[in-house]
Amino acid sequence: MGTLASGKITKRSVDAALPMPTSDTFLWDDELRGFGLKVTSAGSKSFVYQYRMGGRESKTRRWTIGAYGSPWTPSTARSEAERIAKLVGQGIDPIDADRERRRQAVDLAFATYSIKFEASCVGAGWKRMVERTLRIHTIPVLGNKPIPLITRADISDVLDRLPAGQQALRRNTFAVLRRLFRWAMGRGDLERSPCEGMETPAAVKARDRVLDDGELSRVWFASADAGRLFGPIVRLLIVTGQRRGEVTGLSWEEVNRANRCWTLPGARSKNGEAHVIPLGDLATAILDGVAGSENWPKRGIIFATSGGKVFAMHAKGKKKLDRLIAEDGHAPLSHWRLHDFRRTLATGFQRLGVRFEVTEAVLNHLSGSRSGVAGVYQRHNWTEEKRVALAKWEGFVTNLISCKMRAANAAGLPDGDQNV
Repeated sequence: MGTLASGKITKRSVDAALPMPTSDTFLWDDELRGFGLKVTSAGSKSFVYQYRMGGRESKTRRWTIGAYGSPWTPSTARSEAERIAKLVGQGIDPIDADRERRRQAVDLAFATYSIKFEASCVGAGWKRMVERTLRIHTIPVLGNKPIPLITRADISDVLDRLPAGQQALRRNTFAVLRRLFRWAMGRGDLERSPCEGMETPAAVKARDRVLDDGELSRVWFASADAGRLFGPIVRLLIVTGQRRGEVTGLSWEEVNRANRCWTLPGARSKNGEAHVIPLGDLATAILDGVAGSENWPKRGIIFATSGGKVFAMHAKGKKKLDRLIAEDGHAPLSHWRLHDFRRTLATGFQRLGVRFEVTEAVLNHLSGSRSGVAGVYQRHNWTEEKRVALAKWEGFVTNLISCKMRAANAAGLPDGDQNV
């Protein structure tokens, strides 16, 4: 490495600097210590700033300001060198600061970081909620803002933009963001979560809607005309008590007719736990109807649309089902949801004398007897108890259907559906 005579770096001195054929050469400014011009053997010229972080024993570091030419003239390069000199004087290494700036702009940008967080999530239900929440409600607001720079005001802005009156959405969005920032803290990417000190949105009052016997039988009969896929989905929800997404996403690989079992993998369950659901006569008959025979396919989506996709038109199907129920000659049903079938089954279990821990096992709830210390040491899977409980429930549903059909026949009215 060669060194040219020092002097003030000006346009004239830069233009006059000539390369050496075998090595880089430097012209150091005699007014601003560390500010220099680098000339390569090929003749290219760039401005640099050389410094040490610490005393004479510390290693010399060199910051490249930029190549000679717009925007880096001797004047603009000098101003940049003065800025860097101030950083060094404050104990800030410009190379490390730039590396951190680039890291924040790319790796820690919220939109990029949220993808990593989503990939770390476990449980199909939680993962779906995280993906939807981030994509629809948070990334459009926070964009590529580095997560260390996100403040409580930013979180409030996200929440304030949510549709008015949707308290559950507000609470879920806050939960996703809180978990994301905690995850970032655990990885060492964040010192403190912006959600700290913020009040958690109020919980939504738990629904207590349970369909009574008459309502349940009306839904059952109306489902016969609710669609090739939606009708069987509704009936399977009634007899199994499982979640909508779990039933709708069923594949033939998960069910076994010989063993009368549906094995739900942990990747598809809300809590990430694998779950075995015994299939009774009604559930088996429903799947026979979808398969077209007692010989079930070995693979494939059970409730597949004509395009081969998983059925997703639940809202449209529910509207049609409500219309069919309203036309059956009885008073309209008060507002209900498909999820109410789980509560209806659980309530029915209690009427039938099913033990509470068996009810939890059927619903795949990790609470009560299946949580805490009990959940760690109590590893019984309740499969046989679940089979007995679901058989009792199917018997109860079958009796409801039969009673309605007998009443309809006695009155000379259409019974709605012979295939029970």
